[in-house]
Amino acid sequence: MKRLISTFAFAGAFGLCAVGAQAATLDQVKSKGFIQCGVSQGLPGFSNPNDKGEWTGLDVDFCRAVAAAVLGDASKVKFTPLSAKDRFTALQSGDIDILSRNTTWTISRDTSLGLNFTGVTYYDGQGFLIRKDKNVNSALELSGASVCTQTGTTTEQNVADFFRANKMEYEVIAFATADETIKAYDSGRCDVYTTDRSGLAAERLKLTNPDDHIVLSEIISKEPLGPVVRHGDDQWFDIVKWTLFAQVNGEELGITSKNADEMLKSENPEVKRIVGTEGKFGEGLGIGNDWAFQILKQVGNYGEMYDRNVGPDTPLKLARGTNALWTKGGLQYAPPIR
Repeated sequence: MKRLISTFAFAGAFGLCAVGAQAATLDQVKSKGFIQCGVSQGLPGFSNPNDKGEWTGLDVDFCRAVAAAVLGDASKVKFTPLSAKDRFTALQSGDIDILSRNTTWTISRDTSLGLNFTGVTYYDGQGFLIRKDKNVNSALELSGASVCTQTGTTTEQNVADFFRANKMEYEVIAFATADETIKAYDSGRCDVYTTDRSGLAAERLKLTNPDDHIVLSEIISKEPLGPVVRHGDDQWFDIVKWTLFAQVNGEELGITSKNADEMLKSENPEVKRIVGTEGKFGEGLGIGNDWAFQILKQVGNYGEMYDRNVGPDTPLKLARGTNALWTKGGLQYAPPIR
């Protein structure tokens, strides 16, 4: 019995040490002075280096928003490009602090990988890209098609479900990276390319003749894409989660990067709480009380982040749709700051 008690005591102490080791992300970020953010290897509109080598995109801007909240400076971010296969391992091992890389929230990923999804930055669904000269108007006409896709993604599983459910034959041709996949499709190695529809809009821009290809109308899955952090660090989980909530609430309240300073004078109680002139809501997160103000001033609200990266006036030309605020018929809805 004594040995059993000692064993339990050791196991308990080991567990506490493990939790303590994983609960230090905020301290580590403050100590090194930057956030290490895992992104894609190049997906226009979401995470992609521009012609100057600077990372841009919706997922990139989100990491900058977290840096603004935690360090007061949105530029304090370093980016690690990751393949779909390697993204979770990099987060689990501590090589990155946040994974912000067009990653679908699923039950298996949420419960078996030691990770936490912090919200949905983009509501998406899987579709198909095909050449116009194939004269295909519906995905239900794709029986016998060869399909290019990327390994290590939910895309492979979804396309298998779709073809099996509709009793259609197909051949899957899978590649390790997105660039390999789109190049194979462009060269004619497969009839159709499948991934999230936002990804199709982005990858289509890389084709030799983008106008020769269309995205079919069918959406065959739900793909809620969002940032991911490690299990065992509730404080960091809360910070990343509330960064998105601050951006969504900021848009709803009409606070933008251009008028944030003026909003410091607002008498609206909701505005006062989010910009930090009333209450001490940063204390519960372990950061400054102007955390949300810094996000909105330096990076902008959710609508600004969306519009400049993937919106109708960008090469991707993606309408807000389900990513509109709940007040405008969309799904973006955030808990209140109070």
